[in-house]
Amino acid sequence: MNGDTNDFSERLVERAVQVEGILAEILDTRIRDGEIARPGHLLAAMRHGALNGGKRLRPFLVLETAALMGADPAAALRVAAAIECVHCYSLIHDDLPAMDNDDLRRGLPTVHIAFDEATAILAGDALLTLAFEIVTAPETELDDGRKAELVLALSRAAGLGGMAGGQALDLLAESAPPDEAGIITLQAMKTGALIRYSCEAGAILAGAPAADRESLKRFGEAIGLAFQLADDLLDVTSDSGSMGKATGKDAERGKATLLALYGASWARNQLAGLVTEACELLEPYGGRAHVLRSAALFVADREH
Repeated sequence: MNGDTNDFSERLVERAVQVEGILAEILDTRIRDGEIARPGHLLAAMRHGALNGGKRLRPFLVLETAALMGADPAAALRVAAAIECVHCYSLIHDDLPAMDNDDLRRGLPTVHIAFDEATAILAGDALLTLAFEIVTAPETELDDGRKAELVLALSRAAGLGGMAGGQALDLLAESAPPDEAGIITLQAMKTGALIRYSCEAGAILAGAPAADRESLKRFGEAIGLAFQLADDLLDVTSDSGSMGKATGKDAERGKATLLALYGASWARNQLAGLVTEACELLEPYGGRAHVLRSAALFVADREH
């Protein structure tokens, strides 16, 4: 098992390097066709928010589900970069004083601290719109139908009925704590929607049958829930040095979480159940899905 863990860790780092490389290439100073200029301070803020490390879990899931389905790896890498742009935009905005008011992200000053609030807002806006540019650009060699499917599903995962809506519910939860069903909905939207999409995107990229797309989407839902439960556990058991961001903030703000409702022992049992569910969804793919099985275990067992 230790060997498998080491292999997975190496694979995760390898994929992160790939994603970091293409993001750095996209976020360079060259003016693209249709652009007028690239303001230096805004570009620097975008690079600070997108090129400051991190596990790159969401793009990893895109790349690995795409590989499982036999999709073109070059197109998959560009879609993975697009999803990471959406994720990084959300972090920049979540860290703002009007939202979670965090000063630290991935061990570095958050964008609004390193620059200013207005620039942070614009950097997030620009990364979000850049994501859709990346998917639809000629450099992403997919037919127009698949590009349209990717854009539609990403819009829904990131928008009102997904991540942005989940953040709105999360802010509301500080003054009106939700019940169990409300917490599950909130977390499925804020955290789970983009993870679910990252898994579904691999099937869309490959033009896979509907059954495969549904299986990978359900796999994403399971590990999305597991990711949030693990995050809640880390918020109360880890420290800011290990996490690279502030910890203990949910309890400080009185936010309702499943962990707060049922305790750590219950949460760990739920994590185990979600990992089992995720792995069962991969059974039809046999040994070809071993990396994704390792990803499910990683999500549940991660230490930061």
